[in-house]
Amino acid sequence: MTTLRIYLLLAFSAVAGTVAGQEADTILTVLFTGDIMGHDMQIASAYDDSTGSYSYDSVFKYVSPLISAADIAVGNLEVTLGGPPYKGYPAFSSPDALADACRNAGFDILSTANNHAADRGSKGILRTLRVLDSLGVRHTGTWADSISRDTLSPLLVTKKGITIAMLSYTYGTNGIVVPPPALVSYIDTIRIGSDIRKAMEKGADPVVIFVHWGTEYDTLPDRQQIMTADAMLRSGADLIIGSHPHVLQPMIINEDSTGRIRPVVWSMGNLVSNQRLQRRDGGAMIVIGLARKEGKTYVTDAGYILTWVYSPLENGKRKFCILPCSQYENDPGFFESSADYDRMMLFVSTARRLLQSSNKGFSEIIYSDGMWISSSM
Repeated sequence: MTTLRIYLLLAFSAVAGTVAGQEADTILTVLFTGDIMGHDMQIASAYDDSTGSYSYDSVFKYVSPLISAADIAVGNLEVTLGGPPYKGYPAFSSPDALADACRNAGFDILSTANNHAADRGSKGILRTLRVLDSLGVRHTGTWADSISRDTLSPLLVTKKGITIAMLSYTYGTNGIVVPPPALVSYIDTIRIGSDIRKAMEKGADPVVIFVHWGTEYDTLPDRQQIMTADAMLRSGADLIIGSHPHVLQPMIINEDSTGRIRPVVWSMGNLVSNQRLQRRDGGAMIVIGLARKEGKTYVTDAGYILTWVYSPLENGKRKFCILPCSQYENDPGFFESSADYDRMMLFVSTARRLLQSSNKGFSEIIYSDGMWISSSM
């Protein structure tokens, strides 16, 4: 039994094991992560001089048990797989090995709608889609043409009798105009409302919106985010998951007049990047519990796991790996230096101060005695 499954069994038995006073027919866990980036230093780190090839598997080593334990795991791929020459900021193109490592870590779906989706033009968009398809990683947010969009969107995923619709949108593509036939999904609340209705007509319950928005490096949602979220909720969105600011923003639970819980995560921060300044060096993985009873699906639990990008030197080379903070915050001996440990703890304390004061209905999932449990229990 995985550590994440242990947490969920504990959480559901204590908090959300019943729906409307009755046992749920099924319980599904969905995990979301923030920005998967590919700066120049990350590309250099992944290169193996002896083989002339790239590998990113070690990046996800410490979080892959959590990612793979979820029934469905979704990430934001904020690079293109546009082929060589490989490059980081400002026009990202990472080796295909990054997508391969995402699959190996347990990601089922990658969102491709973000401001770097068109960094390598239409060819980069098309190649990214081909690589993901070749690896069997499902995706949404960019398409080869309008026929593909109309056929493949919304992305429907059925597991344990629950059909989830995944819709993905971005505020823009850094001013790059995408020539047809390739398409990027931009934020348009009228279009989003139509997409939500289409998803419902196809039997989706719930409808998840993965949205790239907000002000970079701002720890609170801006006015446009709030207005956009309100419009999406009015149109019937059940869950809104945000990315782009590269820092954490609060997570809130909305409850409508019927008592239906609809979470909004303003920003998950970075899952992995070479952004090393305070607040930008980590993020949070979001864990959502879904239960189905008598033909209806309910959000029963919402939590987060803080993550931090550890970047030690190994044989003179900078390496990158994602750490689940709670598992390592009481193990300073794990780190190459006390300065590395102190940097992680600065991220942890800053993140907790923000989220504990601003979150509504989301609790941190912490590591205790070999298990992941909700801090609210």
